[in-house]
Amino acid sequence: MIFNFLIVSDEVDDFRREIAIDSEATFLDLQNAILDSVGYTRTELTSFFLCDEDWRKGQEITLMEMDTAADQDSYVMDETRLEEFIEDEHQRLVFEFDLMSERYFFIEVMDIVPGKSLAEPKLLTSEGQPPRQTSLDDLMDPTADPAKPAKGLDLGEDFFGDTEYNEDELDRDGFEGFDEITPDMVDNY
Repeated sequence: MIFNFLIVSDEVDDFRREIAIDSEATFLDLQNAILDSVGYTRTELTSFFLCDEDWRKGQEITLMEMDTAADQDSYVMDETRLEEFIEDEHQRLVFEFDLMSERYFFIEVMDIVPGKSLAEPKLLTSEGQPPRQTSLDDLMDPTADPAKPAKGLDLGEDFFGDTEYNEDELDRDGFEGFDEITPDMVDNY
């Protein structure tokens, strides 16, 4: 069976990718096909989320094993086949390609072709430029490409607050007993 996925972005209006992939492929195969279709590196953490018809996120399928609550099933992309979760045409998913800034591609199953198979994913349609991929380096240096400023953390001089330290401004609640620590005690620790 073959799944045909439509991939769009809420950041770029004319961006559109369509990918055909075998139902026995893994979510990692789909991730790699998506990243290849947009020219992104494979160095960032990513996740898929199954969604309802209103795009509310449900089950997560992660790139690597994450610590989750014991009552929640954990799925990893390279161990999870598409056919385990993809059941219907128009089923929706989101692919979170930028965890730091919570940026997504929206994915919908456009067609399911029974009785066929594909050895490799196939890019069917490529329209528009994808949103710019940001990396951790971009977040730390938002001036890396002034023509295309990165969405990310503003680590300017005010990020950590005032540069002047005033011990009288410290809230002493929760620090009981620390007044009794002497420099000798710290050196012996």
